[in-house]
Amino acid sequence: MRNLRHEVTLRILTELQAGVLPWRKPWSATSGLNMPCNAVTRREYNGVNRVLLLMRSKKWPTPRWLTFKQALTLGGHVRKGEHGTKIYLVKDLQFAEEIEGQDEPDMRAVHLLREYTVFNVAQCEGLPAKIMEPPAPKPRHGDARNPEIEEFLAATGAKIREEGNRAQSIPSLDIIVMPPFISFDSASAYYGTLFHELAHWTGHKSRLDRNLGQRFNQAVHVAEELIAELTAAFLCAEFSIDGDPGLPAYIGGYITLLEDDDKAFFTICSKAQAALDFLRDLVLREPLQAAE
Repeated sequence: MRNLRHEVTLRILTELQAGVLPWRKPWSATSGLNMPCNAVTRREYNGVNRVLLLMRSKKWPTPRWLTFKQALTLGGHVRKGEHGTKIYLVKDLQFAEEIEGQDEPDMRAVHLLREYTVFNVAQCEGLPAKIMEPPAPKPRHGDARNPEIEEFLAATGAKIREEGNRAQSIPSLDIIVMPPFISFDSASAYYGTLFHELAHWTGHKSRLDRNLGQRFNQAVHVAEELIAELTAAFLCAEFSIDGDPGLPAYIGGYITLLEDDDKAFFTICSKAQAALDFLRDLVLREPLQAAE
């Protein structure tokens, strides 16, 4: 029987071992418009599928995807000889199991993993113009502070201080400390770093309470760093900025973690998606306020 989790992990490991962060690379190549979505429903792909499609999106001008059947339904078709990209539906199902001698059945959980194939719209022919044409790109903000991101940060309620020469989230004080904005090489580098620390901030016990010790044991710190890395990548893609292109100090730890645990990447992508969703919910819950 195929081990789909193992196959996905090998795809990620191949990139990491080559010194590539697959979740970061595409947005520099596409100048925004980077969040993978279904071209028909316009729904974003989440979790592990977001990462897998970010890896592949660098080949085409827009990260919009659809199934073979969806292409036919629209009156088009996948071009002959094109190869699709595998994505995965992950569901947790519960069912009742009758136990002899017990009045009440036991509830058991089953993890369902199903494989699907999608194609980029650039691999298709005959699709309607509204499907093929990407949306207009957002303007770049250069090295000025980005008002949209600043409003987003203010709406999260995170306490952010600019002081010193180290970027860190400090759980005991429940604050994020950043070097001054002007000390970074660019606005993109600043926001990419801040998004990483903001991801750590979501794991505080008063918010998502992301206690990874039981799941990752001795690798808990590396797992948390990879969650923050992915969450920051997702946020950079959402705001169409390049982020920090440098390789993280933990890349060796990422490789070891994924080599030792086929299921780790799925768990980490799920946690990163939860962090992103949590931040979105915070912003939607309250009206955006201008940052001071």
